[in-house]
Amino acid sequence: MSMAGTIGAIVTVVFFVIFVAIVLWAWSGRRKKDFDAAANLPFEEEDTPSRIPHKHD
Repeated sequence: MSMAGTIGAIVTVVFFVIFVAIVLWAWSGRRKKDFDAAANLPFEEEDTPSRIPHKHD
C-alpha cells in the first residue's frame, strides 16, 4: 500500500468515527428535550403580516 493510500484510509476512518459520534450525540436521549424545543420554535412566534406588498392585478 502506498503512502497516499495509507493516509487516505486513515482519513476515511477518522471521518467515519466523527460521523458516528455526531449521530450518537444527535440521537442521545439527553438531547431530545433541546431538539423538541428547537423544533417548536417556528410555531411559537406570533403571526405578523408580510412586509412585502402584494400586487393586485
